Amino acid sequence: MKFVAFERNMQGTGASRRLRVTGRAPGIVYGAGGQPQMIELDHNALWHAMQKETFHSSILEMEVAGQTSKVLLRDVQYHPYKQQILHVDFQRVDDKTRIHMKVPLHFEGLETSPAVVTEGCTVTPLLHELDVVCMPSQLPEHISVDLSGLTSKSVLTLQAVKLPVGIKAVIHGSNKNPSLVSIKLPEVIPDEASAEGAETPAAAPAKPAGKKK
Repeated sequence: MKFVAFERNMQGTGASRRLRVTGRAPGIVYGAGGQPQMIELDHNALWHAMQKETFHSSILEMEVAGQTSKVLLRDVQYHPYKQQILHVDFQRVDDKTRIHMKVPLHFEGLETSPAVVTEGCTVTPLLHELDVVCMPSQLPEHISVDLSGLTSKSVLTLQAVKLPVGIKAVIHGSNKNPSLVSIKLPEVIPDEASAEGAETPAAAPAKPAGKKK
């Protein structure tokens, strides 16, 4: 995905505020042995790009002053309540250096799985993205997770997912094999008539009538 940025000469809070008034968003690009470069971008174009998943998880081509370089989106600062980007950070990509990125997980085939079709289960993803380390040329836009064979008794963990070649998952915390989905069976609601019958105590048998004296 390609986008255009412009060189930015003015720095500071006041300069950034004036820049935003003109419809631009301030940013910076750094890394790969080069000096940090102050940039600015068209805010509306940047905002629409931010709505695309690939802008967050893939290698981008940034054009500045006629020169194109490969970068990764590293940080975005949003206004607390306005639809406005306050600042954006990009990192240059070195083709010979491994990168650390968050890659989205795409769960596929759930609607045809036995868990949903036959057993009526509710399946909820527990992880939506995965930290990975890889060479830039091996970075996938997303990682597919096949749920077409899922049943109520399935236990789907990270180790069950076949990662693309060259991709190494980075797991945080003590659990090195986290679950990817939660599977919940449908609640069984008892029949109303049966429930009422079970709750109503049986009537006591009538006592036989005594003899009249």
